[in-house]
Amino acid sequence: MSAIPVIETDRLRLRAPSEADFAQMQEYLGQERMVFIGGPFDAVGVWRTLLGMLGHWSLRGFGFWNIEHKETGQLAGAVGFLHHFDWPEPELGWNVHHDFEGQGIAFEAASAARAYGEECLNLSQVISFIDPQNTRSAELAKRLGATFEREHSLRGKACHIYRHPKHTPHQQKAFS
Repeated sequence: MSAIPVIETDRLRLRAPSEADFAQMQEYLGQERMVFIGGPFDAVGVWRTLLGMLGHWSLRGFGFWNIEHKETGQLAGAVGFLHHFDWPEPELGWNVHHDFEGQGIAFEAASAARAYGEECLNLSQVISFIDPQNTRSAELAKRLGATFEREHSLRGKACHIYRHPKHTPHQQKAFS
């Protein structure tokens, strides 16, 4: 397995998921609000999610980072790229622990991940699959500069595809 890079922003550390994250992941992935990403998850579902996050890095060379809030050391969510066997192309996705909502965490993390993906992983102009009822994620995608591209059916569920713009050189790098 290739090493999972660490990305740092002013407030956040995007890092490899670990078994030590399991309890905090259970706490937020078990919430009803996770319905938009296939949840809520029970303990087995959270364990599979953790294993899948690590396995995706091994198989594809990219995947999801856990978001650590540097000041508190708490797990604030997850962000990164997925490209499952039945998806048309790679996706930039995110989820945020409810204690960290409304603080710009998802925007900061997704911006850093997207810049790293383009500059280091050859992932340019990725998409985000967003449930039509998930207005908060749609607003975040737009704030990130993504535009609605089309309606899609993903594993039998309706979703909207948002296309992210090409990273511009004047954007601040969130990694070294």
